[in-house]
Amino acid sequence: MFSYYLKLAAKSIKKNPLLSTLMVLAIALGIGASMTTVTVNYLMSANPIPEKSEQLFYVQVDSWDPHNAFNDSNGEPPNQITWTEANNLFNAQQASKQVVMAKSGGIIVPENQDINPFEAVIRLTTGDFFAMFNTPFLFGSGWQLASDQQRAQVIVLTKRINDKLFGGENSIGRTVLLAGQNYKVVGVLDAWQPMPKFYDVNNGAFDESEEVFIPFFLKETYELPNWGNTNCWKSPEGEGFKAFLQSECINYQMWVQLNSEQEQSDYLAFLNNYVSEQKALGRFPRPMNNQLLDVMGWMANQEVVEDDAKMMMWMSFMFLVVCLLNTIGLLLAKFMGKSSEIGLRRAIGASKRDIFIQHIIESATIGLLGGLLGLGLALFGLVGIETLYGDFVSNLVSLDWVMALTGIVIAIVASILAGLYPTWRACNVAPATQLSSQ
Repeated sequence: MFSYYLKLAAKSIKKNPLLSTLMVLAIALGIGASMTTVTVNYLMSANPIPEKSEQLFYVQVDSWDPHNAFNDSNGEPPNQITWTEANNLFNAQQASKQVVMAKSGGIIVPENQDINPFEAVIRLTTGDFFAMFNTPFLFGSGWQLASDQQRAQVIVLTKRINDKLFGGENSIGRTVLLAGQNYKVVGVLDAWQPMPKFYDVNNGAFDESEEVFIPFFLKETYELPNWGNTNCWKSPEGEGFKAFLQSECINYQMWVQLNSEQEQSDYLAFLNNYVSEQKALGRFPRPMNNQLLDVMGWMANQEVVEDDAKMMMWMSFMFLVVCLLNTIGLLLAKFMGKSSEIGLRRAIGASKRDIFIQHIIESATIGLLGGLLGLGLALFGLVGIETLYGDFVSNLVSLDWVMALTGIVIAIVASILAGLYPTWRACNVAPATQLSSQ
């Protein structure tokens, strides 16, 4: 029977192409607008590392101003840590894995003189970075703890930079001249772009990953510059780079991997003890306010999905509702226009149930067509967003199969809901009245 009702729906759509086209367009416009904004929100709030997001924790300790909280609205601890905490907490090695990191930059001078020197974004980090965040390697691997402790001049390249410097060849053991120093290549990453870039949302949650990775403590050795957000609640005591490093300015991030609730509890106790020790030394003037947040908790805390994006999504759903109201009117006009046909079917034995199913299937068919066209409009909308905002959102404008399927389901369900009242009216057509009027 389903195929029979489907044929009736197809005939009905062909019989009245103008009304059918208007309904398909109305649903397509609503689906296109809503799926464009839903897709952007979905990708912005997606879990970037689902296999271990509940084991990775961002470390926060409250080293801020005694008179003012870092965030006056909610009293949250600072979103980064100082150089002193980065060193002390890392050297304590209290977690199964721990990473301290910062953003920097420098000039790369290629061996190939046909390539001009260029500026590269550096991720200063420690060796556990690659294992903690499951980075894929094309060649080689990351470095070990010993390289961090010895401040070894090693480097991991992204695939993009390896292609540029070495034509995509296996460059393990080759040398890269970066910021005036030679670094030995120990690894080349395969394509890797977590989205959002959860490991450092302070410096652009939707920016591209850095181009090269070198040991964190080389920042002090070679006085590498700060490229990330830096905040201070008081001026450094003294002049020069060393004084700045020893100041209360925050510019560094720390993650730890804690595999069980017991490890989480133990690490938080360690943080509390550490802060108590620092208080005894005259630091950390604020009340104890340490925090460990897992990946999704950290992104929610930092409001990675902007309120504007959420508002746009709800506005697009309101637009979809307006489109559906128009569809209800068009369906009502169409179904009432078939009153004589419905009366004849009822007179020869069709029940109200048969009429109901027939017209609901026709509504769903119109919804399916509108959904398919709406997905095309959504793709067009995403391309428009990329054109408007450029590379900043280039990683947010793809429509995967989950969102495509969601769009189709929404279109069909919405069209069925829109068709309920017109279908109810069609079911209540009186056969005798229709036949007598013919």
